[in-house]
Order: sequence, then structure tokens, then C-alpha cells
Amino acid sequence: MVWEGERGRVVSAGHVPDQGMMIHLSVALLLHQLGPLLSGKRRTLSYAGIGSSFRLDFRHDGKGFVSVASKGKPVGRVRAEDLAQTVLRAAEELAQEGSSSLPADSGARNDCLAAVREFRVTMEAMEATGTGVAEA
Repeated sequence: MVWEGERGRVVSAGHVPDQGMMIHLSVALLLHQLGPLLSGKRRTLSYAGIGSSFRLDFRHDGKGFVSVASKGKPVGRVRAEDLAQTVLRAAEELAQEGSSSLPADSGARNDCLAAVREFRVTMEAMEATGTGVAEA
């Protein structure tokens, strides 16, 4: 994973010990956890990749912005709607291109694809009703 913002950049690979992760399962987990944060049901989220010490901390300010940090260092602050769209776009790209190397019956592949579909539906519903991301 690579996260970039106006205050920094954090990457999951290239650390000692390595912070690489089971990416398909980790993306599915991220999507499941981000939904409640972006919809305003939660104010904070501490996310850790599966099988990894890679961690991101998210804080929703209740005024439409989400701050992202890693190991206490700020990465950036972004509108919740923009974060949702960017994460969805990257997850869709992984699901389309990255999942082709996995067997069709792979649990990791299927979990990732299902999480992308659910996240897209959740984001569309929030935008359509004017709740959560659209108003956050």
C-alpha cells in the first residue's frame, strides 16, 4: 500500500521487518472498516494490514475532513468524499488487475471483490441520500 498526502508518504513495503501484507484480504478489511468512518458512524479508525505491522490512523473531524497518520506522523488531510472515491478507485483497480493472478475460487479474491462491491454501494447510497460522505 502507498498513501500520499500533503504532509507525507507512507509505504507498506521496504521496511525491516517487512510490513508487506496479504493485500487482497487487507484491502477488503480496509474497505469494511472505512465505511463507518466515512459515513460518520465512527470518528476514529486504527487500521492494520493483515499479517503486517503496517498501520494507518484515521480521524474524521465531523466537518467533512479525514486526517490520515502513520506511526504518529501526519500523512495528510482530505475531504471524506475524496478519500472514499480515491480508495474505491484503487480498490477497483486491484480487484480488476491484481485479482487476475488468483484462482477464480480463491477466498481472498472473492472477499476483495465483494468488499469493493459493498463499498461502492455504500458510497453511492450515502451520496444519493445526502448523508455521510456527501454531507460529512
